[in-house]
Amino acid sequence: MEEQLAELVAKVAELEAKANVTNTMFAETYYYLSIPLMVIIHAGFLAYEMGASRQKNALASGIKNILAFAFMMPTFYFFGWWIYWGFPTGLTFSEGGMGISGAGYANSLALGWGGSAAAMGPNIADQASGVFWGAFAMFAATTASIFSGAVIERIQTVGFVILAVVLGSFAWVLAAAWGWHADGWLVTKFGLHDFGAAGLVHAVAGFFALGVLINLGPRIGKFNEDGSANHIGGHNMPFTVTGLMLIIVGFWGFLMACVIIPGEAWSWYGDKATTIYGTPMTLSSLAFNILMGMSGGIIGAWVIARDPFFMMSGALAGIIATASGLDVYWPPLAFVMGFAGGALLKPCYNWLERRGIDDAVGAVTVHGTIGLFGLIMFGVWGSGLPALQGDGVATVSLLGQFVGAVVFFLVGFVPGYVVSWLLNAMGMLRVTKEAELAGLDATKVPMQAYPDGITASAMPAE
Repeated sequence: MEEQLAELVAKVAELEAKANVTNTMFAETYYYLSIPLMVIIHAGFLAYEMGASRQKNALASGIKNILAFAFMMPTFYFFGWWIYWGFPTGLTFSEGGMGISGAGYANSLALGWGGSAAAMGPNIADQASGVFWGAFAMFAATTASIFSGAVIERIQTVGFVILAVVLGSFAWVLAAAWGWHADGWLVTKFGLHDFGAAGLVHAVAGFFALGVLINLGPRIGKFNEDGSANHIGGHNMPFTVTGLMLIIVGFWGFLMACVIIPGEAWSWYGDKATTIYGTPMTLSSLAFNILMGMSGGIIGAWVIARDPFFMMSGALAGIIATASGLDVYWPPLAFVMGFAGGALLKPCYNWLERRGIDDAVGAVTVHGTIGLFGLIMFGVWGSGLPALQGDGVATVSLLGQFVGAVVFFLVGFVPGYVVSWLLNAMGMLRVTKEAELAGLDATKVPMQAYPDGITASAMPAE
């Protein structure tokens, strides 16, 4: 009898070990696949910004976008990831209630900071940390790409790269540590809930761009002496609209990486899929609400603008408006929120333009304004929901979401304004007037996107 019992115990242990291996492999594969999907976001931004540029600036806009992506990987590796795990409770390096934050925890993950570097390189014992890091690195790169479009056609490449690193490997990461972490002080003290990062990715990036635009100034010819604005159209609207659709495709990877899938590296959340906060959710909620929010955004923008650029931007706005609550929204509510986000785009863009801000692709409005709108509105629809797993935790409230909105605005705008002001003072922010007039492809690349010119069929009739 004892031998049979021992065999049974051994068999159960073997089955549990196999199940753990399977769960770990699934979690690893899940995040591994989210990475190339999020790379599609950057293919989309590349097409979007190159098409939105005039012919003389198309390649310069593309190079800027490629460099932002490339510089984000090493900087996020060396200090961005460390900031996320080190600062959730504030700027004190103290450990939070979940025990997954503070200087000690960050040092155990980050290469070069005095702790074990095992999790940040080839390590057979840890199959998940690398792909989880990769997903977060893609979030960092996304913030840089959001900012990139606003400043096309007049920013210096080196100055832009410096700003992209500040945003993607510092400012955004600090916002994520505070509001997208189970130990984050905005979560534990105010009940902040921002599942799909409407505030801590989109709003931070959008208002970082606003801070830069104030110092960068408008493109030559954008505004008249009386303050009225001229439309400066891109050279290839179909390319731009296609790029926007590719960003939507990549958004599925972005949002799937917002889900915590049970695995070896984050077993503290149990054996069910959860949000980053440990609250329960399902992938079905994403399937319903992404599509409903996206469709609502397109329709809302079409009703107001009748413009294909704003319609596809409306698709982004629809998802961003619903992002904070994609895990819990009722699909018809997601549609309404998406519609509202799309309908707000053109009026908000016009309001900003009337104040002398030349945002070439509407990034401040699409990501900044709509990001904060979605974040705050979740305080209305989600009020009373638990912000974390467990008993006695903080709950979602309108006040908490509003506090988060203020913090994310400041975390984006202040470093964007201050660093761009310093770069401007050093002559590293804007290209010369002569270079801007001649075109950045000819003066900075130097290469032409269309060396044979635009075909006659694409030119307007005489």
